[in-house]
Amino acid sequence: MSGVRATARVVARADGRGGTSLPVLESEGPLALRRTRAHGDEAHVMLVGAMSGPLGGDHLTVRAEAGAGARLRVGSAAATIALPGQTKTEARYDVLLDVADGGELHWLPEQLISARGSDLHVTTRADLAAGARLVLREEQVLGRAGEEPGRLTSRLTVRVDSRTILDQELSCGPGAPGGWDGPAVLGGHRAVGQLVVVRPEFADRPVTARVLGEGAVLMPLAGPAALVGAVAPDALRLRRVLDEALGELDQSDR
Repeated sequence: MSGVRATARVVARADGRGGTSLPVLESEGPLALRRTRAHGDEAHVMLVGAMSGPLGGDHLTVRAEAGAGARLRVGSAAATIALPGQTKTEARYDVLLDVADGGELHWLPEQLISARGSDLHVTTRADLAAGARLVLREEQVLGRAGEEPGRLTSRLTVRVDSRTILDQELSCGPGAPGGWDGPAVLGGHRAVGQLVVVRPEFADRPVTARVLGEGAVLMPLAGPAALVGAVAPDALRLRRVLDEALGELDQSDR
């Protein structure tokens, strides 16, 4: 069996009345996009898993685009669980984000859980115009309660005005390069996450690199962006750290 191929796509546009419209909201297979109640001028969309997975051999793709003057927030209804499938081939999950000049996108899904026996390759790519704004959160949990993780490879690339400001990859679990669970990487933790915030004002007022408590650090990126990297014993504490970091960045921006 070759697995499931499915794509979900959402496009947000300024509606000319101070709000944001969603002229494109398409999904198929195990991916389902649902419009939820807007907040002010920001359109809200929820990604709902209509089936279990991704399973081995699946290839799922989510595309989100915020046009000039549009504000879009995308979340998910529940955690995504990578599971072993009937085929030994890896599963793939691609996230493609595009934000135009003056647009704003908040990509805030729930955690990705790597279950025992799974093999998932996640690629997230964000392409932003010079005046675009982005809040991107990634959270990965290695194994369900009391189990060893599957193989998980995650690559994140962020480009602003055609310039790459972040390109990093992390591989964990059975078969991953040695040292992934050592003190230089996860240090025995089972939850890892990052927060990327892109704001034009960071170009003139970059954030100051600093430690944000145990297991978390804030770093400026080249250009108008900041990165928070964190590890934690579990998903709950990881979310708390990233939420607090975003709150600090919001306060410093005022």
